Amino acid sequence: MPKLPYHNIEHVYDVLSAALLIAGNEKLTIDEISLLRVAALFHDVGFTHSSKDHEEHGAKLAKEMLPAFGLTHDQIDVIGKMILATKLPQSPDTPLEKILCDADLDYLGRDDFYETGGRLLEEMKAVGVVETETEWNIMQKTFLESHKYHTDFSKANREPFKQERLQEIALKLENRF
Repeated sequence: MPKLPYHNIEHVYDVLSAALLIAGNEKLTIDEISLLRVAALFHDVGFTHSSKDHEEHGAKLAKEMLPAFGLTHDQIDVIGKMILATKLPQSPDTPLEKILCDADLDYLGRDDFYETGGRLLEEMKAVGVVETETEWNIMQKTFLESHKYHTDFSKANREPFKQERLQEIALKLENRF
């Protein structure tokens, strides 16, 4: 993984941890948990190629690399679809895809929202997506308003805190203008 402020190996491990936490609240088989684990570890590996369309690159890399580890074509297909589902706007269909999508954005409803978001802001500034904190707050507000969690766990345990962060950001923007 590149040494970016947000999309780095720490983020990958954070997503893995969140995926396993969410999975613990679902009725998954050991095999499904194994596939989820691999998908979490591979979900942003496409950043080693490019930030643009990194999900597609990640699914392709999984298809190229995972046969060497004994995974079947069907297993790799499931992993690839999980990775692709994390592309924004997220479009998960299966329970595993929903878990990985929620894990990828788990921080939106956690206490480390501002710390983690600060690293993403730093990365976005570096690539010229935003220049100011106000632009960032507008972008965050828009994103948080449109974002939806997909699993019961995340809806119950992350959505309320996400809504609190949304209100805080909206208030910052109101006071700014």
